[in-house]
Amino acid sequence: MNLLRIHAVYLVVLTLTSCYNQASDTPDAWNLTDQQIDSISFSTTHHYSQNYNFIVKGDSIVLICQRPNETAYDSITIYHNNRIVVADILTLPEDTTDSVWVKVARDQTTQGWVHEKELLKNVEPDDPISQFISTFSDVHLLIFLALLVITCAIYGLVKLSKRNAHIVHFNDIDSFYPTLLALNIAFSATLYASIQMFGADSWRHFYYHPSLNPFTLPPHLGLFITSVWSMIIILIAVIDELRRILTFGDAILYLSGLAATCAVNYVVFSITTLYYIGYILFIAYCIFAIHRYLHNSHSTYLCGRCGAKLMRKGKCPQCGTINE
Repeated sequence: MNLLRIHAVYLVVLTLTSCYNQASDTPDAWNLTDQQIDSISFSTTHHYSQNYNFIVKGDSIVLICQRPNETAYDSITIYHNNRIVVADILTLPEDTTDSVWVKVARDQTTQGWVHEKELLKNVEPDDPISQFISTFSDVHLLIFLALLVITCAIYGLVKLSKRNAHIVHFNDIDSFYPTLLALNIAFSATLYASIQMFGADSWRHFYYHPSLNPFTLPPHLGLFITSVWSMIIILIAVIDELRRILTFGDAILYLSGLAATCAVNYVVFSITTLYYIGYILFIAYCIFAIHRYLHNSHSTYLCGRCGAKLMRKGKCPQCGTINE
């Protein structure tokens, strides 16, 4: 018993005993050179720094082999799809064209200097997410896509309506998931355009350092990435509902109409929000979509024979029984 008490006292003494470590002063802990401080400052404002990887998306970029402040110049050219790395950054305040020069290298023998503005308009980050963003942020592509999508969607929806096929918002199935998917895409497009207008710098940083984890991003970007993930989840739920409700052929037709509706939502809301009209349209669209589902798509009857859901009285599509 005494031995047990001795051990207990010994454990208490060990618990209350600690070593003191003299912490370093903050200036010593952050003993950085001027070059390192400049690099951190540049990375904060420009969102890239040395050793950052780009891929050439333009036809070509002409590089100057010598430093920009030297008099004699030799040049070398890098071409489309070449992968390059930032080797050095130089600031020349006296340069009236562009004070920032960037040295990039394709390999040990192919490297040189170029103005930052010239570089950035011809490259994109060597990351698939960034390249996807770059493609869908292209203005000319967006305008072309808008015209193409709206034309095809109108044609497709008219053809489907003539066949009396199921179409989201009009002759919808008894499931809220398709309406929710259309609303989610409209919300995501509106949020995307809003970030472009009011959080351009944070979006630019995300463009250079993308992540699909919403919990590691600022709240507005995390909300956008969450909405993107929710599209996939809701789409899976839509497909599962269609498998249960419609035949395979009707399900393919319905998915085609839903895809056209979602494409129109993306184009319309991502463009109109840039002119502030999108916010009013989004509220109106939410009211319209929910109203259409509650009054036209929601089943209110059950077949008296097989128990299948019916939107209106009449012939049951499952067993053929007339319900009055």
